[in-house]
Amino acid sequence: MLAINDLSLVAPVESDPPGGAAHDYARDYERIGMALRAIEAAGTEQPDLTALAAAVGLSPHHFQRLFRRWAGVSPKRFLQALTLTDAKARLAASESVLDAAFGAGLSGPSRLHDLFVACDAMTPGEYKTRGRDLEIRYGFHPSPFGECLIMTTERGVCGLGFVVGAGEAARRAAFDDLSGPWSLARFARDEARTGAVARRVFAPERAPGTPITLLLKGTNFQIQVWQALLRIPPGCVTTYGEIAKRAGLPRGARAAGSAIARNQISWIIPCHRVIRKNGAFNHYRWGPERKRAMLGLEAVRFG
Repeated sequence: MLAINDLSLVAPVESDPPGGAAHDYARDYERIGMALRAIEAAGTEQPDLTALAAAVGLSPHHFQRLFRRWAGVSPKRFLQALTLTDAKARLAASESVLDAAFGAGLSGPSRLHDLFVACDAMTPGEYKTRGRDLEIRYGFHPSPFGECLIMTTERGVCGLGFVVGAGEAARRAAFDDLSGPWSLARFARDEARTGAVARRVFAPERAPGTPITLLLKGTNFQIQVWQALLRIPPGCVTTYGEIAKRAGLPRGARAAGSAIARNQISWIIPCHRVIRKNGAFNHYRWGPERKRAMLGLEAVRFG
């Protein structure tokens, strides 16, 4: 059993992601992230293949192959999915889809991200104890969006975040961030257990199966917001105001934004699908380029 400050004692990760070696998977996303930062820096201009390849230090040919391996489409097609015009169109089209999804109480039809999620919220008493008497298993794993940290308990997944940066200092920062709400829990590193979660969560296609249970720790309003996020179908986006309305606070866009920012279970609870009313999709806890990567990947697969 490890205490929170025993991180320096753990062994290196040796788990492989689905579809390839861990070092290749991590390196792919590192370069994709560099390309997305170049796109963001270009503003309304869309850099061509040569410019993007130069930004990541590859030839156009090798960059094209890398991008297709990661996204399944060309950089040009991916850029089209990230344009402001496309975001606004998807935002408008999402309204009726969201009505149907919320009305049915489901997350909508999904070929990628229908995880059959079940939620278990902590009681007010448990909320106050900050995880005392709770054992949390955690592990670091490659993902399509860079290295991730997963935390799970006997009652379900309680954390999924991303390592921003490289090295042990970045891992420690990710751990401190996700473990904060559970400061009195007992932590043990267990890649074998969390690796099973990573394989299910990031698999490109998913068959029906046992629901993935999430253990949520938050106020009543925060939990309502997170449950509203779960009903946004892949490929769709919505606004902070719409989420606030779905959570029972029609004029609470700012409060909804605050609750979304405190989401501890990235990707599964899709806070990346919430954008500004004007179609902009910056501001993300784990970096704007990661949000762009998530939205772009879903747009090309479900758009």
